[in-house]
Amino acid sequence: MTSELDRVEHEVESHSVALKKPLGLRDLVLTQILFVVGSSWVGTAAKLGPSHLFFWLLAIVLFYIPQAAVVIYLNRLMPLEGGLYQWAKFGFNEFVGFIVAWNLWLLSITVIALGGMFVTTNLSYAIGEAAYWMPNSKWCVSLISCALVAGLGWTGIRGLSLGKWVHNIGAFAMLLVYGALIALPFISLARGELKQYQPLQIVAPTISIFYCFNIFSKLAVGGLSGFEYVAILAGETRAPARDIGRSVIIASPVIAVMFILGTSSVLAFIGNNQIDLIGPVPQTLRLGLRSFPIAGAIASVGILLMTVRSISSTSVHLTGSSRLPMVAGWDQLLPGWFSRLHPRYKTPINSIIFVGAVTLAIAIASQVGAGIQEAFQLVDNAANVFYGIVYLVLFAIPIAGAGAIRSGAPIWLRVAAFCGFAVSLLAVCFTVYPIIDVPSRLIFAAKIIGVSVIANVIGVTIFVLAKRRRAAVR
Repeated sequence: MTSELDRVEHEVESHSVALKKPLGLRDLVLTQILFVVGSSWVGTAAKLGPSHLFFWLLAIVLFYIPQAAVVIYLNRLMPLEGGLYQWAKFGFNEFVGFIVAWNLWLLSITVIALGGMFVTTNLSYAIGEAAYWMPNSKWCVSLISCALVAGLGWTGIRGLSLGKWVHNIGAFAMLLVYGALIALPFISLARGELKQYQPLQIVAPTISIFYCFNIFSKLAVGGLSGFEYVAILAGETRAPARDIGRSVIIASPVIAVMFILGTSSVLAFIGNNQIDLIGPVPQTLRLGLRSFPIAGAIASVGILLMTVRSISSTSVHLTGSSRLPMVAGWDQLLPGWFSRLHPRYKTPINSIIFVGAVTLAIAIASQVGAGIQEAFQLVDNAANVFYGIVYLVLFAIPIAGAGAIRSGAPIWLRVAAFCGFAVSLLAVCFTVYPIIDVPSRLIFAAKIIGVSVIANVIGVTIFVLAKRRRAAVR
């Protein structure tokens, strides 16, 4: 089995030779921070109130640390372009590899579709009250989504020699904004505007346990997820076996601190008021800076930096989602059209164009018949189902995967993988339950289940047809 694994790994590496390799350790660390630290999760966690720290720590112990450990282990064994697609394919079989890649691809295009909502919301906060209509205008969100996808598509075609700078700038913007967000309560406390501030207090939940564990599952599989994503770009990394694992180790404590203290800041200024789940950071910056003489200008700069971060994070998703069809094309599970590289930039140009077109269709369709907050929750919950399926497979590999892969996994890693698997399963079950008020919870749940089932039936159908086509050619 080991010699067979070596052979198929060599085949993947032979395809990767044509790809440029511009990514170093610094780029990977910044991309991890950019990709994992979403701006909305501190708002979601703040809905737990003062008990958020308990649930953040629970998610870190049961999901975040297991995820990091499994990703480091699998990447050292198989530092291959396509990342989790290759791990699942070699760990189980081609069908599992394809379905996990399909769900990861679906996750990315739904997140890219949400990019227009995030950018529109942030711009409305940056401009001020005169622009508060923008996020509720379906035409405005659709136009901004079109501009975003077109711009990122052009950057994606140019390749990671340019794209890594888009990602690095976005990460620095995120660090600056979160630095301001975390510092703001301490400044307000010193100025006497806050009577007290205890960012690290552990408090028992005061609301329903069902509701709390619903949000906990979202914080884990939604907020603290993403370490495996940069492994998709292993073939475009100078030293993937070494640097991808190192990037996880360096970035993980920074990310945890940003989430926990960022949530405390949101609570300090918004409290029991309604939290904007799409833009909690700009909402908090506006409230926290309102007493400063140039509060509007300072807040607008911070919010524009968050917009830069949103654009950069969307670029990471577009980059990864264009590589998955490319590697599936190498295995003849998709037409070779998806694997064709740009003659100059060596990027999968056809795959990038396809991802952009599908993304725009989803972005516009998600606006039909729903308010902005409900549309956000609908698409976001569907993405959580896709990601939950991905993580179920990821954590299953060290437990039940091929002997050549799981044999080297120590017992503590298998226990950690089991914890991560359980949390992922919980997250999938909770996705049908919204954390905001919607006209009909039953219809909302039906939409999520329907989208998830139909999407995966399509994936299975594509795989079956591809296998028949490949067999006929042979």
